[in-house]
Amino acid sequence: MVDLNTLSKARVLVVGDVMLDRYWFGDVERISPEAPVPVLLVGKQDERLGGAANVAINAASLGASVTLMGVVGNDEPGRTVQALLEKSGVRARLLEDPNVPTIVKLRVVARQQQLVRIDFEEKPTAEHLGTKLEWFEQEVANHAVVVFSDYGKGALEHVADMIAMARKAGVTVLVDPKGDDYAKYAGASILTPNRSEFRQVMGTWKTEDELVGKAMALRERLGLGALLLTRSEEGMTLFNAEGTFHVPAQAREVFDVSGAGDTVIATLACSLASGAGVQDSVALANKAGGVVVGKLGTAVILPEELN
Repeated sequence: MVDLNTLSKARVLVVGDVMLDRYWFGDVERISPEAPVPVLLVGKQDERLGGAANVAINAASLGASVTLMGVVGNDEPGRTVQALLEKSGVRARLLEDPNVPTIVKLRVVARQQQLVRIDFEEKPTAEHLGTKLEWFEQEVANHAVVVFSDYGKGALEHVADMIAMARKAGVTVLVDPKGDDYAKYAGASILTPNRSEFRQVMGTWKTEDELVGKAMALRERLGLGALLLTRSEEGMTLFNAEGTFHVPAQAREVFDVSGAGDTVIATLACSLASGAGVQDSVALANKAGGVVVGKLGTAVILPEELN
């Protein structure tokens, strides 16, 4: 059992792809005369932090001291990200790359259903990624846990080097992976793929024994301390040197899974950074994931919701 009062002792560094999630809410009452598409009359707009920034504000909402490192553009969305982070109590070390826009995901929603999502993104330049690596070397030893939040947008080009730096400094490394090349995450303390991400790398399985074999093989091949597989309605399973530890799903009603993985890894990071054991931390992260999928869009978890 994790003492939630100890989460305020956690010092967490989050590094990865920083995004701004924008929402346009409205009603559709007619079809456009210009094309066979619905016309949305926007009645409300909302802006929320996404990607690595969502991990950071989830950790901060649990009481942790959080530093976020990433890249934004020299633009209005970038300034909005900075303002939202400041409001959330996150210490931001964000590089401004004037050559690329801040990553924005715009969701158009009518009657709680997404009509379309529009993305604005480009990969950061090599020069700014090199500077971020220098900043990381300055920061990492001041934290108990570092979370790499990889959305495949380019901010973690040097993730293998950063993992090596963190391990040398004695810092626990959590990675939320992306893509099919997991070799770059070698040496991480805990890797947290979801079911589809794991299947993309290791192939399908028919039995639980076959899944265990694949998970253990990946863990040993990459030299991971543990592999935490998030399995949607099946809960989560931890694979480590001691064997397997499974916790069933706790969601009573699934409303929106957006950002649920961010909440899970943020809660896991805070719990481990506060000194809790791995199994207790996994159980708490599973509970947090079950709460946040009942909320619309990217949302934070609050300590009182974990009681």
